[in-house]
Amino acid sequence: MAVALSFAGATACFAANAHVGTWKVNEAKSKFAPGVGKTNTVHYAEKKDQLEVTVDGVDKDGKPTHGVWAGKTDGKAYKVKGNLAWDAMAYKMVDDRSYDITAMKGGKMSWNGRSTVAKDGKSRTLNMSGTGADGKKYKAKIVYDKA
Repeated sequence: MAVALSFAGATACFAANAHVGTWKVNEAKSKFAPGVGKTNTVHYAEKKDQLEVTVDGVDKDGKPTHGVWAGKTDGKAYKVKGNLAWDAMAYKMVDDRSYDITAMKGGKMSWNGRSTVAKDGKSRTLNMSGTGADGKKYKAKIVYDKA
C-alpha cells in the first residue's frame, strides 16, 4: 500500500502541466467585458518550482501591455512586472487542468477567475469576474487556442 501511494505521489509530481505553452485568444468564442483591456497571448512556462506567466495584450485604450508573473501555485500573491492593470497575482492549482487566479492592484482584488484547459489540450477557458477602473462589476469568458 505504501509503495502504491509513493508511486502515485511521484507520478503526480512529474505530471505535465496542461497550461504550459503559448495560448492565443479566440475572439470569436470569447465574451470580453466592456471598458477592460484584452489579452492577446499568454505563455506559461515552468521555472524550477515556480510557474512563469507572460501576458501580452492591450489596455482599455488600445495601448500595448506586457507583463510577467512568476510564483508558486500556492494561492499567495506574487508581484507582476510590466504595465498590466494589476500588480500582483495569486495562482492556486485546483486539479491537473485548472487554476484559480486572483489578480490584485494595490493589495485589492481586481479580478478573479478559473482557467481550465480542455481535456483535448487544444483550448483553455478563463471565466473571470472583477471590478473595472470605473468601479463597475463585470464578468468575462476568454477562450484561448493552443498556439
